[in-house]
Amino acid sequence: MFGPEPIDKYYVVVTFDSEIVLSLGDIEEKKFKNYCNSMAKFSLVSRQEHFSGNTIYSTKAQFCENGSKHDILISCRGENEGKNIHQQHNYPVLSICIDKKMVIKVKRLQWNFRGNQSIFLDGLFVDLMWDVHDWFFNSTNSGCAVFMFRTRSGLESSRLWLEDKDKLMHKNQDKVEFSFMIYACKTT
Repeated sequence: MFGPEPIDKYYVVVTFDSEIVLSLGDIEEKKFKNYCNSMAKFSLVSRQEHFSGNTIYSTKAQFCENGSKHDILISCRGENEGKNIHQQHNYPVLSICIDKKMVIKVKRLQWNFRGNQSIFLDGLFVDLMWDVHDWFFNSTNSGCAVFMFRTRSGLESSRLWLEDKDKLMHKNQDKVEFSFMIYACKTT
C-alpha cells in the first residue's frame, strides 16, 4: 500500500573505519565474504581551507598517512628596509613557517607575487606554490591569495604540475599524493 517494496535480491551494507557495522537484506554469503575481503583502504588526497584576515593565518596539516600533523603559519607583512631611518621603505614579505621553523621567506612581493619552492618534510618533497597578486594589487582593497602544498616523490621530474599521460597511466597504485590549498581573502 505504501509503494513498491523489494521482494528479494536487495541489501544495504554500512561500513565504518573499513569494517562492516550493519548489514540488512538478503545478501548472499558468497557476496558478503567477497565484500569483506575487498574492503578498500581510504586516504585523504586533497583538502582546502578558506579564511579571511589581514596578515597571519595558522592551520595544521598532515602530508602523509604515517606522518605527524604539522603547524603551518603563513604571514604576509611589511618589512622595513633601508640604510637609515629616513630612507626606510615598507616592502611586503611572505613568510611560511612549519612547526615554528621558517621554511620560506619571500621578500619584495610586489615583484615576487607568484612563485614556488620545494621543501622536504616527513621524507617527502612538498611543492609549495603561492599567488598573492590580488592580495596586493586588487583595486577594491579586498584581494585574495592562494597557497598550495603538494606532495611528490623524489623520483618525479622537476616539472611541478606537468606529467605525461604515459606516466599517469603507469603510476604506482599504492603511492598516495596529497594536495592542500589555502584560499585567503584580505579584509580591510
